[in-house]
Amino acid sequence: MTARRDAIAWSKPFVFAAALVPLALLVLDSVRGTLGPDPVAQLEHATGAWALRFLLATLAMTPLRRATGWPGWIRYRRMLGLFAFFYATLHLVVYVVVDLGGFWSQLLGEIAKKPYITAGVLAWLILVPLAVTSTRGMMRRLGRRWQSLHKLVYVSGLAAVLHYLWQVKWGETIAVVEPLVYAGVFLALMAARVPAWLRTRRVAA
Repeated sequence: MTARRDAIAWSKPFVFAAALVPLALLVLDSVRGTLGPDPVAQLEHATGAWALRFLLATLAMTPLRRATGWPGWIRYRRMLGLFAFFYATLHLVVYVVVDLGGFWSQLLGEIAKKPYITAGVLAWLILVPLAVTSTRGMMRRLGRRWQSLHKLVYVSGLAAVLHYLWQVKWGETIAVVEPLVYAGVFLALMAARVPAWLRTRRVAA
C-alpha cells in the first residue's frame, strides 16, 4: 500500500505538468499568431472546453474508483478540480477583459439577456468556494459540511454543460457534436452514481 501511495505522489507532478500543456500551446499559438481568423473566439472556446474537460475528469474519479476497485483515483480529484477552476477562470478573464474590454457592467447586461452566459457564470461562481475549501485544513474545519458543499460540483457540471449547449448554433451539425458528447459524458457520470445513491438511501431508511 505504501508503495502505491508513493507511486501516486511521484506521478502527480507529471499530471500537473500535463494539465498545463493546453495553456502552453495556447500561449505559443498566441505568440505565433496562429489562433486563426478570430483569436479571441478561439481563446474563449479552448479555455472553456478545457475547463469542462477537467471538470468531467474530476467527476469521473469516483466512478473509476468504484469500477476498478482502486482508491488511488480519488487522490487525483482535487488537482483536476483545481485545474477545472483555473481554466474556467481563464475563460472568464478572456471573455471579460479581452472580449468585453473590461466592462463589467456589460457583463451584467449579458448575464441578464443571454441564458448561456448566466449558466457559465453560475458554473464558475460555484467552483469558487469549492476551490477555496479544497485544502485538507478546510476539510477538517468544515467536517460533514465539506462533503455537502462539494456536492455542488454536480450543479456546476450541469451549468457548464448547459453553457456550452445553449451557445451553439443548432443548424450547424459539426458545431453541435462536441457539446452533445460532453453532455452525454456528464449524464453517464451522473448515472454511474445512481446505484451508490440508492444503496445509501436504503441503509438510511
